[in-house]
Amino acid sequence: MKKATKDQLTPKEEELMQFLWTYGPISISKLLDLYPDPRPHFNTLSTVMRRLEAKGFVDHNEAGGSFHYYATVPKENFRDKSFGHFIKNYFGGSYFGAVSALVEEEKISAEELKELLRLVERKGK
Repeated sequence: MKKATKDQLTPKEEELMQFLWTYGPISISKLLDLYPDPRPHFNTLSTVMRRLEAKGFVDHNEAGGSFHYYATVPKENFRDKSFGHFIKNYFGGSYFGAVSALVEEEKISAEELKELLRLVERKGK
C-alpha cells in the first residue's frame, strides 16, 4: 500500500479533518465523544492529530490545560486538490472520463447530466 505524502492524507487523517472542518477547534477528549462505539483510543487520535500538525493541515491552541486543534487548510482547498489527484490517478486526468464512468455505472441520472450541461452553458456566457 502506498504511504501518504506530506500533501496527502490517510483515511484516518481525512476523517479527523472532516471533524475539524465541521466542529472547529476541538480537544481530543471532545473529539472522542463524537465517535460511536467502539471509540478509538485517546492516544491514537492524539498521534494522528500530531501527524496532521506536522504535515501543516492542523495547528492548536492551549486552553484550560488541553490542546484545541483546528484546521489550517480550508476544506475547499483540500477538496479541489484531492479531486484533481483523484481524476489524475484514476482517469488519466480526464474529467470527461470520470463523468463517463459515472454514466456507465449508472451513478448519475439523465436529469443530473442535463443540470450539469445547464451549469456549463451558464458559465460559458
